[in-house]
Amino acid sequence: MSRSVILRTNFTEEAFAPFGAVIAQPQNIGERRMYSQWLGGEGLSPVLHVNAVAPVVLPHRVSLLERHPHANQAFIPLDVSRYLVTVAPSDEAGKPRLDDLVAFLVPGNLGVVYGRGVWHAGACVLDRIGHFSVLMWRGKADDDVMLDVETFIVLPPVAPSEEATVADTFGETSCH
Repeated sequence: MSRSVILRTNFTEEAFAPFGAVIAQPQNIGERRMYSQWLGGEGLSPVLHVNAVAPVVLPHRVSLLERHPHANQAFIPLDVSRYLVTVAPSDEAGKPRLDDLVAFLVPGNLGVVYGRGVWHAGACVLDRIGHFSVLMWRGKADDDVMLDVETFIVLPPVAPSEEATVADTFGETSCH
């Protein structure tokens, strides 16, 4: 039997803080929100790319997590409806704590910075093809650490009075 996690709709700076930062638009004209503290890494160089991500459907199977031990990684939506952010803290040995895995539903007008070493699933968009600008510092042989994990299923959000059930078929498109 696969693990499951219900998609959370309460994506806030506070809820995501243990895993990184939320990139949000300023509320006032002339205001700037700074994220410089998330940039850089000793002996690393910045790499900026734009990717295209195929949409997935919920429920969605995930069996691969990744982390970046030397630098943070920022995802800034350029043209995204909604997307999934699936994260897990690390245990003392540096492996993901799958029992504490969290999946958030994120609107397309917010970005994320995954903190250094935070386990996360690849970019997954809903509704339609999405495009992100991705910024990360690179330069080490192990900039990307990938780990196959026991498959878990990200379930659609449910009302508190409803019970979540797993459908017989799941989205098979992988997230990148």
